[in-house]
Amino acid sequence: MPDLDRIVFYGRTLDEYRRFFALDPDSLKGAAVLDCPAGASSFTAEAFAMGIHAVAFDAMYGPNLKAMMDSGLEDIDHVVDAVAKEKQKYIWDYYHDLDGLKKQRAEALQKFSEDYPGGAMENRYFSGRLPVLPFEDEVFDLVLSGHFLFCYSDRLDYAFHKAAILEMLRVTSGEVRIYPLTTLTLEPCGFVNDIIADLDKNKITAEIAPVPFEFVKGANQMLRVYRK
Repeated sequence: MPDLDRIVFYGRTLDEYRRFFALDPDSLKGAAVLDCPAGASSFTAEAFAMGIHAVAFDAMYGPNLKAMMDSGLEDIDHVVDAVAKEKQKYIWDYYHDLDGLKKQRAEALQKFSEDYPGGAMENRYFSGRLPVLPFEDEVFDLVLSGHFLFCYSDRLDYAFHKAAILEMLRVTSGEVRIYPLTTLTLEPCGFVNDIIADLDKNKITAEIAPVPFEFVKGANQMLRVYRK
């Protein structure tokens, strides 16, 4: 992600998640998956439609869908404008150009908005803020966390990151996957290795793994976190 002045309400699609997190969606049918924080992503809508018990969690969720849509549209323009200023720092194999990027974001937001009203009534969308989740222990098979932890490390400190990761791990019987490991300045986050070492002391494995996606140059790895 580009350097931004705020935490944005911004969405991605299931196809992007498949690449971010090295997922095989077909193998997840019947599994319980938490997207945290999910923002305006359409992953939950698309995954639910194919038989995955997907749940989304985000601080922006609430009763006013129009306000969320307005924020989402504004943040698409905000992010794409920021990317345009540093186009050379990105690899355009997937999105091709700025119009392709914006189209993908608008598609995610639209699918999210269509699913949210019914999904919220079915308890597939939850509002709240990390590092606290409103779920029982080990109720999910997998937790996905994209474009939040490490990205915003200039305003979310080490203690927050550790607490958030431990909380996400608490609610899964499987693993947590975090992508990317870069900051908003498009550089590797400086404390990823410290997090790995710190979690190891708590008998938790955190390992860096490659993913089949690279938009920000060098952002082609995720962190997998699971109990030993």
